[in-house]
Amino acid sequence: MTTPTFLGYPRPDGRVGTRNYVLVVPTVICSSVVTERIAAARPDAIVALPHLAGCGQIGPDLLATHDTLGAYCEHPNVGAVLVVALGCEQVVAQRLADTARAAGKPVEVVAIQQEGGTVRTIDAGVGLALALADRIAATPRVPCSLTTLTLALKCGGSDYTSGLAANPVLGRVADRLVAMGGSTVLGEIAEIMGAEHLLAARATQPDVARRLLRVIDRVEAEAMALGLDIRGTQPSPGNIRGGLTTIEEKSLGATYKGGDTSPLQDVVPYAARITRTGLTVMDTPGLDVESVTGMVAGGAQVVVFTTGLGTPTGNPIAPVIKITGNARTAQRMADNIDEDVSGVLTADETIDAAADRLLASIVEVASGRPVTAERLGHREFAIHRRNPTI
Repeated sequence: MTTPTFLGYPRPDGRVGTRNYVLVVPTVICSSVVTERIAAARPDAIVALPHLAGCGQIGPDLLATHDTLGAYCEHPNVGAVLVVALGCEQVVAQRLADTARAAGKPVEVVAIQQEGGTVRTIDAGVGLALALADRIAATPRVPCSLTTLTLALKCGGSDYTSGLAANPVLGRVADRLVAMGGSTVLGEIAEIMGAEHLLAARATQPDVARRLLRVIDRVEAEAMALGLDIRGTQPSPGNIRGGLTTIEEKSLGATYKGGDTSPLQDVVPYAARITRTGLTVMDTPGLDVESVTGMVAGGAQVVVFTTGLGTPTGNPIAPVIKITGNARTAQRMADNIDEDVSGVLTADETIDAAADRLLASIVEVASGRPVTAERLGHREFAIHRRNPTI
């Protein structure tokens, strides 16, 4: 059987992009506003990556900030990079620039203190960003195998329809993509809790299963150290209103996104590069934006996000496809929903038929079709933090 293709952007490092952005990266919160003003010069081609980190951080958090920003600089959905520094922060602008250059991308660096303030930096940055956009504009899309695609699997604003329709449909697509030689990544460790044994049983190596269980245990221990019973406090109030009663029930539905047959190949830290085909679990929080940020940093070029109650968030560089199994949500939040699979619940559509439709949509989106989050300008980005700011 011939593996389907999508129209993507092959990159010098061997990866393939589904988008071709100039990425404007602030090293620190102090340069975030400047990056947003620069990106506003041409929002169809230039995107900013505003964040709250980069200064006053210590140890693992500082490393996570560097690693996450660096991962976005080298991401295949990025064609060129402009790094905007302040000049006195902890995150090193040149290190981010070197990471992008090593991936074969044209790079420029500008610093606010060196340029002489916000206005001058915006003026200089706009000129550099527009020149980079012109430089990569002629990059052609070419047919690329789905074996080069990494799909991030996410759910948020879940209700009873998520576990009964949307997540099983996405899981079927995930299994098909993996069978073709592609890759998937599943995050949200707290929403695996209670169903971890099902994923561990699919691990290709005993050590992979052990690492998954260790991550689950660590997250629960961290909550207990704060005096919180994570199994008792989950699901969220919105989940409860949507018909979910326990974390185990929520987790059984959430893990459906990872499919039924895909082997669990790896367990990786937050924002770490996904290197193995098949299913990878990433150590991310359940918080939607932080989770998506980490999985895209790992290399996911497309995100499929199931939601029963409706969630609008997107990502700066990766299209986020919203799928719901709730007919009411599909109607009431039509501005935010890309695919409605509620027919699975009414027996008007089989899971396989809905999966066929979703896979075809993923191919179209990977080939350039904008999703609702992109059209609405939802480009949320947040780096997960565990330590205090000093």
